[in-house]
Amino acid sequence: MTTVAERSMGIGLKALRQIAALEVIDRVGLRGPAERALYSVTKNGMGAAASAGRTFTIVRGSGKPERARPASPKGVFDLTPDEDQQMIVEAMKEFAAAELRPVALAADTACAAPAELLASASELGLATLGVPEELGGSAAERSAVTGVLVAEALAHGDLGLAVATLATSAVPTALGLWGDADQQATYLPAFTGDEVAVSALAILEPRPLFDPFVLETKARPADGGGYVLDGVKSLVARAADAELFLVAAELQDRGPALFLVPTSGGGVSVTAEPAMGVRAAATATVAFDGVVLPEAALLGGADQDVYAECIHRARLAWCAVAVGASQAALDYLVPYVNERVAFGEPIANRQAVAFTVSDIAIETAGMRLATWRAASRADAGKDFFREAAVARQLCVKHGAEIGSSAVQLLGGHGYTKEYPVERWYRDLRTAGVYEGALLV
Repeated sequence: MTTVAERSMGIGLKALRQIAALEVIDRVGLRGPAERALYSVTKNGMGAAASAGRTFTIVRGSGKPERARPASPKGVFDLTPDEDQQMIVEAMKEFAAAELRPVALAADTACAAPAELLASASELGLATLGVPEELGGSAAERSAVTGVLVAEALAHGDLGLAVATLATSAVPTALGLWGDADQQATYLPAFTGDEVAVSALAILEPRPLFDPFVLETKARPADGGGYVLDGVKSLVARAADAELFLVAAELQDRGPALFLVPTSGGGVSVTAEPAMGVRAAATATVAFDGVVLPEAALLGGADQDVYAECIHRARLAWCAVAVGASQAALDYLVPYVNERVAFGEPIANRQAVAFTVSDIAIETAGMRLATWRAASRADAGKDFFREAAVARQLCVKHGAEIGSSAVQLLGGHGYTKEYPVERWYRDLRTAGVYEGALLV
């Protein structure tokens, strides 16, 4: 029997205490390997002092960047997750139910995820989902579908905590997709070692009707080489803890581009910015004031196709967490409407209630299908921008409707924090206004 690391793109790569405690390990016959790994691997420190002193020194790579190989073609149109992906989904759902759901309300109230939870999520290897195996990561194949499945499963526990646990994987995923050999050698070791760096993808800006292809954050060539970065980004997940930002900025005379910005270089300031939803992700405003960057900070060579792909992959990730939260609402509502009695019968007997729940199930299935289809096209190397736009439109429109309907079906209960639907409503609204933070 192969291990989780061998069969599941490394989601169980570290096989530490949280994954070892999941019931799925017994069902797939991996209890022995998991316990042996638990015994042999040193517990992740995640020490604040160590990360605070981390610096990123430019390292010369091998000359050729490593890329995960393209996903194997299935030959037929089939979005059914394969055996490995199904095992990943089951494990992540159990982790979400056991670890995310119980602390979701407290994290939402505190506007921060518990440190213990973030450490446990780090131990699962989430930061290395998009890093090629040759560089110490988990990705044997390039698979946006797997990323979507993981995001959906975690959001079934809580959308805000899913963003908090997945946000730091966006930068290493981007480096795996578009980084050159020097960038990979410089930055990726910080995500594949025992003390995983916190990073953030910063795209959104604090203005109405934000367009990610028309940016007010500017980068200009610096005297003597490199770039100077100025601008403000908003709702950046876990920004206060971040050691490295991937920032979208308008590069003078070249269009929007992505820049790697370590926080240790100065000129970066972070201000807490709690929002209506996704509060557990500890969102903040990040200001860049005359930040001087080397030539090596430019990711993807300011290729406009790379930038567009980044935006659409980020939008797919948001679709995935919206699907997960919508499914959580559906799974909560079905037993509720069958058990809640009014006027001598379950409220599920009323057509208005039954039809609303039915609509939620239909729209969730449609959102999921559109998201998986777009991700599968990305894995096949086909143009997926149109499909990603369709998925996003469905998730923005119906995700908000599902959150609202969930609150309505619970009546007065739906408006109180005693029940989770009001939090899901606030979180689901985020998919329509957020750009960045996540990447598949």
